[in-house]
Amino acid sequence: MSKNKKETAAEQELKEEKTEPEAEEKKEEGAAGQTAEETKEEAPAGEKQTEAAKEAPADGKPAGEVAALNDKYLRLLAEYDNYRKRSQKEKDALYGDIKANTLKDFLPVYDNLVRALAQPTEDEAYKKGVEMIMTQFNKTLEKLGITEMDCLGQKFDPAFHNAVMHVEDAEKGENEIVEVFQKGFMLGDRVIRFAMVKVAN
Repeated sequence: MSKNKKETAAEQELKEEKTEPEAEEKKEEGAAGQTAEETKEEAPAGEKQTEAAKEAPADGKPAGEVAALNDKYLRLLAEYDNYRKRSQKEKDALYGDIKANTLKDFLPVYDNLVRALAQPTEDEAYKKGVEMIMTQFNKTLEKLGITEMDCLGQKFDPAFHNAVMHVEDAEKGENEIVEVFQKGFMLGDRVIRFAMVKVAN
């Protein structure tokens, strides 16, 4: 009987040792199962975040804000382009004004050369020298874009001519320029100096 009791006690101890690991394994399996279920439940939230990330741009700003910034950039670019063109136009106009005013100050020199050539003289060398100066002056004006108005025989136009005398002449047409007292000059389409003229009829 003693031997049987000892064997029975040993078997019980073995059973208890086997039972304890099995219980621990079941606990671990239960914990693992619970973790998997929690992961499954959390999955939809992760999917939502992924979809939101796809809809949002890389910089994290909403699509509407990006469109607004892009529109603002395009407007700013257009404004700058208009400013650049306007500045260039103003610069060209300023250069033209300065050039016209400067050349206008030299026209009295031209008038004096014309008077000098109109004076009779027996000194041929003097006359030749004045003619050479006048030729050089005309070439300089031409290089700078200054042109002389062709007025004699033309019809009077207040946009180009300044009438200082009026005469009745049956042989001339109405408002015909019959004499030029002072020549007019232009820089491109701009009048630098009006021609001073006598008008018939």
